[in-house]
Amino acid sequence: MAVLRSLLYAALFYPATALCVLAGIVVGPFGRRPTLAVVLRWVDLNHWLVGNILGIRIHVEGAVPPGPCLIAVKHQSMLETTEMLRITHLPVIVIKKELADLPLFGWMTRRYGVIAVERSAGAKALRALVEQGKAAIATGRPVLIYPEGTRVRPGETSKLRSGFAALYRALGLPVVPVATDSGRVWGSGLVHRSGVMTLAVGELIPAGLGRDEIERRVHAAINALESGPEAGA
Repeated sequence: MAVLRSLLYAALFYPATALCVLAGIVVGPFGRRPTLAVVLRWVDLNHWLVGNILGIRIHVEGAVPPGPCLIAVKHQSMLETTEMLRITHLPVIVIKKELADLPLFGWMTRRYGVIAVERSAGAKALRALVEQGKAAIATGRPVLIYPEGTRVRPGETSKLRSGFAALYRALGLPVVPVATDSGRVWGSGLVHRSGVMTLAVGELIPAGLGRDEIERRVHAAINALESGPEAGA
């Protein structure tokens, strides 16, 4: 049953995504607001497909407060990347440059508002991350980052990338940590399982902490749903 559900989801999701990208290109010349509206409709559509086709329920604990902040999210699957847009306030998202360079889809991400980071560029990438982050918060939008820098399998944890601490220090914003266990229902392949995916919004962490302290607190908070041997380490 999971295979059939997943195939039906793919048959609906990917053509719909292509149509949304085309719609975004059409409305793009009329300003950012129509583009944001298209993105949000795409997110809502995926939420409906996930719930009604795949049988995955989204359980949200807590709420992301409005206003400027740095949102640090555990990354286990594609699912939290779309669901976070539903429970936040149109954040500017830190993504790898390869995604922002994709034909058409990449144009849509840049039009929505992203910080595209070339992860192999070292110090140059850090400077670009900080500069783009400052430009993002000047618009009044929060900034969303996946501080581990890549997907992590359920039950495992990973060290935070240096870009998170650099952005935290430069922006001077409090951090909203978000844990998830999406990898338990949404694997790395094409087959997804029905069940419950949780997004747990942690307590606000203040600005101005030292690097070791902020990394320790964020690491623990985004891994709060993990039950593996290294969880919370």
